[in-house]
Amino acid sequence: MLLLLGLLIKAKIQIKAFSALGLVLLLLQTLVFLAAGGALSLAGLAAISAGLQRRQAASA
Repeated sequence: MLLLLGLLIKAKIQIKAFSALGLVLLLLQTLVFLAAGGALSLAGLAAISAGLQRRQAASA
């Protein structure tokens, strides 16, 4: 996650501030970053849910 954030910051510095292509690429990178964060969150929630279900099944 830190590596991805570092790459985004590095790419943001390299992209020129007001060029149209730069803004499109920055928007695309932001969307990819948000999608990756959402996927990691969903994976974490799924793991927690599976763990709780196992615990309930073991105690029943």
